[in-house]
Amino acid sequence: MIDMVADRLYYLVSFLLLGVGTYMLIANGNVVKKVIGMNVFQTGIFLFFITSAFVTGASPPLLTAPEPYVSPLPHVLILTAIVVGVSLTAVALGLVVRVYEAYGTLNEQAIRQVSHDE
Repeated sequence: MIDMVADRLYYLVSFLLLGVGTYMLIANGNVVKKVIGMNVFQTGIFLFFITSAFVTGASPPLLTAPEPYVSPLPHVLILTAIVVGVSLTAVALGLVVRVYEAYGTLNEQAIRQVSHDE
């Protein structure tokens, strides 16, 4: 039982990150904390894909390397997702700055109340 958990520890950590990120997105009223929760959620997804691409005893996909090979596709997809995630974070934080300038707060409920009053 302990060996099975130790072999799948990365999966447990990735699902833990997914859960923490989802909780931060739903439970927090602060917009910056929601952006941080989105990043934690993305990190959980990245770890899950990289962990699922692991093959025991595999070698890099070179012509001179023995079989079985490791597929480079998940790694390339995660590199692309990291770039998209950084861009998304930059845009989200830029919007957070604009919201703070417009409303003077980062609390979601206060922003809704001010926008309904106008």
